[in-house]
Amino acid sequence: MGPLAGLKVIELAGIGPSPFGAMQLADMGATVLRIERREPADLGVPRPLKYNLMMRGRKSVALDLKDPQSISLVLELVSQADALIEGFRPGVMERLGLGPDTCLARNPKLVYGRMTGWGQTGPLAFVAGHDINYIALTGALHAIGREGHPPTPPLALVGDMGGGGMFLALGVLAALLNARETGVGQVVDASIVDGTASLLTGFYGMAASGHWRDERGTNVLDSGAPFYDVYECSDGTWISIGPIEARFFAELLRHLQVDPAALGSQHDRASWPQTRELFRQVFKARRRSDWCNLLEGTDVCFAPVLGFAEAPEHAHLKARGTFVTVDGVVQPAPALRFSATPSAEPTPPQAPTQGEALAGWLDAEALAPWRDVLDS
Repeated sequence: MGPLAGLKVIELAGIGPSPFGAMQLADMGATVLRIERREPADLGVPRPLKYNLMMRGRKSVALDLKDPQSISLVLELVSQADALIEGFRPGVMERLGLGPDTCLARNPKLVYGRMTGWGQTGPLAFVAGHDINYIALTGALHAIGREGHPPTPPLALVGDMGGGGMFLALGVLAALLNARETGVGQVVDASIVDGTASLLTGFYGMAASGHWRDERGTNVLDSGAPFYDVYECSDGTWISIGPIEARFFAELLRHLQVDPAALGSQHDRASWPQTRELFRQVFKARRRSDWCNLLEGTDVCFAPVLGFAEAPEHAHLKARGTFVTVDGVVQPAPALRFSATPSAEPTPPQAPTQGEALAGWLDAEALAPWRDVLDS
């Protein structure tokens, strides 16, 4: 099921953005085979496989990639694949004997997706890093935080997932379309720094035009404006508002029973401290549930700030099917909805199943020569 049904992808096991990109492809119906290491790697945040949700939706096989026979098996699978995804530092796949030249020689139509933090080239290409470092270099981290406070590291979504895994999946799909037209595969160099920089395109435009200050927490979209921020309620919970447009701001004031004449112009920065204090007092006077009853479903650009346990229970997200429960674990459902080729519910993360995982890749006769490699 899903629009990518029939697409066959090999994923070399990694952490963060590469499995996230592979999950997106699997969520949309691609058959993704994950090549795991034989020995556990000291990477990422250890947790039971059941809860390693980015591994969902695909089968895996464990191989010793230092073994020439295992490399030969991977190349045999490459000959059957539409795409390959890897997230090693530059040069690692070449040293293993699975570099782009070798794989494309085996399968000229192959799309070879490479996911790194710094990119395949450049002075930092070969050094270690994590989400916080990549978004720091692009300007994103500098811009996140309150006025007068240090930069605030966000969840590892901006770099790893948004700038990394999503761009990897997009690049692989674009190259696959080209390969189907031309019969020629290619290498996709996806890096978190490049993807994060791309996410910042609009902000760089605002900065160049003089509509964005370099001081964090002083702009309309970074908590500088009182009408684009979060406020605490009487029960210690929080709500968010974001009525940037004048008509939506007027609607908020109407619901709050605040006289616009009591405030300065919405975009007059001199009036922002006064407006913020007024909002702080007003929102602090009621519980979050009271504000939800009053403001949800209006055009004031409002939403409660929900935790991970609360979000799946919200009426809108339940109606959308935004979350599903798989093997007892609540998790986000496949995000995109397709009218003609709906995606199936994800299957839970699975441990390597060796020969069983290769069903659909190699038939029994073709699999027989590799039994020793799989079972050793």
